Amino acid sequence: MNPPITSSQAGPAALPDTAPPDTAPPGAVSLTRTGSVLHVRLNPTAQDDDVLDTAVLDALIAVLDGLHEQPDIQILVLSSLGKDFCLGADRQEYQEALADDPTGTTLRLAADKAHRLCQALENTHAVTIARLHGGVVGAGLALAVHCDLRAGADTCRFRMPEVGLGLAPAWGGAMGRLIAEAGAARIRELMLTCDEFDASTAQRLGLLHKVAPLDRLDEAVTAWTRPLARRSPQALVLTKRMLAGYARAARTSDTALLDSHLLAAQLARPR
Repeated sequence: MNPPITSSQAGPAALPDTAPPDTAPPGAVSLTRTGSVLHVRLNPTAQDDDVLDTAVLDALIAVLDGLHEQPDIQILVLSSLGKDFCLGADRQEYQEALADDPTGTTLRLAADKAHRLCQALENTHAVTIARLHGGVVGAGLALAVHCDLRAGADTCRFRMPEVGLGLAPAWGGAMGRLIAEAGAARIRELMLTCDEFDASTAQRLGLLHKVAPLDRLDEAVTAWTRPLARRSPQALVLTKRMLAGYARAARTSDTALLDSHLLAAQLARPR
């Protein structure tokens, strides 16, 4: 089972030497460290819904930035305390940002944070594991796919709804990563149709490495963390760097840096 939640309840506060306490409000994420494993849990009880708003992005970025000063953390497990892992980006927050600043500049800055977060997940020295349950939708899937390893409950539901909402799938620069992990043909179909798919389909596509009943999902994750914690830290980091290098070589024309501009321009256009 995942270790119990300790007094480390706020993302930045749990890393006082590396993440200023004012980078996000308390409760945006919950942290628990056991040896070289850091469990990071999204905490939707502190928000209106299981969505990724700016407070959550700020907290996650602060945690990942703080890892630069903590090389002894070898593994990061990302999960959620909510009913779902994540139901996507906070579209209401985007609309409010656009209402306050019709130029789209504020919205673009918020969207840039999503890109920074996904790049930080991909580039951190720690092996990142996504523990998924419930709904994994839109930005939630983008967040998960940037983790190195992904385990999901057999009841997980996945969807890429952006086109159905009149948006381009431009959160976090995930399109290149999704295509690299699952293949262009199937990602094209799922993005254009917005069809929901289940855990077994996600596993066949390579979006999940393991599928387990919800009550055994923690065991599936622990089956990774225990041997990983015994591995040479230097070997783990070097292997991650090599894998990232080969993956980027396959994405030489990656346009992810444009995603925040595309999203802001599309939302800001006259309707």
